[in-house]
Parts: sequence; C-alpha cells; structure tokens
Amino acid sequence: MKLMQLFLSNQSAPRSARIEQAGREATVYIYDIIGGDWGGVGAREFVPQLVALDVDVIHLRINSPGGDVFEGRTIATAIAQHPARVVAHIDGQAASAATYVALAADEVEIAEGGFFMIHNAWTIAMGNADEFVATADLLRKVDASIVADYQRKTGKTPDELAAMMAATTWFTAEEAVANGFVDRIAEGQKAARNQWNLAAYGNAPAALTEPPETDPVFDRAALERRLSLLEVIAP
Repeated sequence: MKLMQLFLSNQSAPRSARIEQAGREATVYIYDIIGGDWGGVGAREFVPQLVALDVDVIHLRINSPGGDVFEGRTIATAIAQHPARVVAHIDGQAASAATYVALAADEVEIAEGGFFMIHNAWTIAMGNADEFVATADLLRKVDASIVADYQRKTGKTPDELAAMMAATTWFTAEEAVANGFVDRIAEGQKAARNQWNLAAYGNAPAALTEPPETDPVFDRAALERRLSLLEVIAP
C-alpha cells in the first residue's frame, strides 16, 4: 500500500502547477504530485499546454514527490520532443517519476540542499497467480525503460543503475551531480522548504518524513479506478 500512503500523505500539502510566459521564454512549475487522478499534474492537461508554447527556452521548475509512472513518462516524452531548449531546475525534491521528467530536459540543475531519488516501480495488484506474474513482468519492463533513461544521462551500466533503484537511493545535490544525473548545482540557490511527506519511500531522509498537518482530502472514486481496487475496498 505504499502508493496509497504516498498520495494520501500529501493531499494536504501546498501544491502548485502553472505555466508563465514572458516573451520568448516560459516557466513551467511542477510543484505537485504527478498524476491527474491524484489531484496533481495530469498528462491530459499538461501536455497540450506544453505543446502550445511557442518559445525558445522553457524553464522547468520541479519540486515533486513523484507519482504515476505512466503519466510521468507521457509528460517526459512531451518535454523531450518540444523544440525549445528546456532547462530543468530541481528547486527542492525530484523523487520517483519526477526524476525522469527532469531528465527529459536538455539541462538539469539542482538547488543546494535538494534531493534526487530513484527506486523500482510500484503498483497494487489483485487477481490470480497468472495475473500477478503478468503484473510482475510489466513492472520489470517499466524498470528497464527507466534504467534506459538514467543510462542515457549518466553513462552508468544498467546493472549499476538497477542496483541503485532496488536500494531506493537518495542523492544529495552533490551526489546527484557526481553520479551524472544532474549537470550542476544552481549557483546561490538554496532548496525550497520541504512541503512533502516522503515517509512512504524507503531510506527517506528524516527531514522529508514529516506527517501532514491536516487530514488528507482526496477523490476516492478516482483512486479506486486508478488502482483497480473497486472489488476490494468498501464504499
């Protein structure tokens, strides 16, 4: 139930996702969960807005706990295919799905004190043995596609990256640069104050595991549809 824990723990967090344009430059903020069904940044809304930007430079500003792997990959593809030069700025955290959204940019920088976290894909499944085997096979394919993204950026071997993902590895800003995930530390920029509870992830730094201040509010029906739990979660 780690997926459910992650999203429920962050429903009350202050979040922002918007696009601002000034002349031939645009700034895109993903200070949010990735996944429309979770009330966060959804590919259905985000991608058309991104594609419509007729600019030379896009500044992609990220402070995200991650989210839905498939929506994240759709967003990352749109970023990679945009004709503008895209510069990703990790202003706080880029965790999970937010990492390959960031790496889709042409350049990536991270604020001093920021974190970058990679891990194996998660899901929730139900069914018979054959269906569980099929789900495991799908997760392995998802992990392999993510490894390929990280390999293109870092030059590390698939085995090295797979081991890092299996260990749920948190990189400080300096470590993210040293390992090739990020190009540089943003000069003179401190990480934004943490707004996420990332206790659902293994090995999370203590500073990122604060409990939410208020009870989470969420669209239960959307969560059930997304996680295919209609038959096992009581209404």
